[in-house]
Amino acid sequence: MLPPELPPLPALTRAEAELIDRYLDVIDLLGRINPAQDGDTYRGLRTARALVGKATALRDALALMHRRGETELHADTPARALRVLDGERRTARLTLPPESVS
Repeated sequence: MLPPELPPLPALTRAEAELIDRYLDVIDLLGRINPAQDGDTYRGLRTARALVGKATALRDALALMHRRGETELHADTPARALRVLDGERRTARLTLPPESVS
């Protein structure tokens, strides 16, 4: 059985697509170093080092948009793109896990 087909990505400019991709890169790395999740410190350190480069790429994507005159973000279209790209699951790794009742 084939997996369900994802909805198509909404129409984005190349700069908007770059912004979404770089944003998700940063989110993925932040999720890996969330101190509320299990993991070792060395992995977190390596991930934090990688985060610097990804944050720079995110900044550059936003700067390019601004230089091109794309000074407004209209949240509906990027939100749809983030949902198609599994953004809800990916951003959920940034939150605190439910408190365990002992």
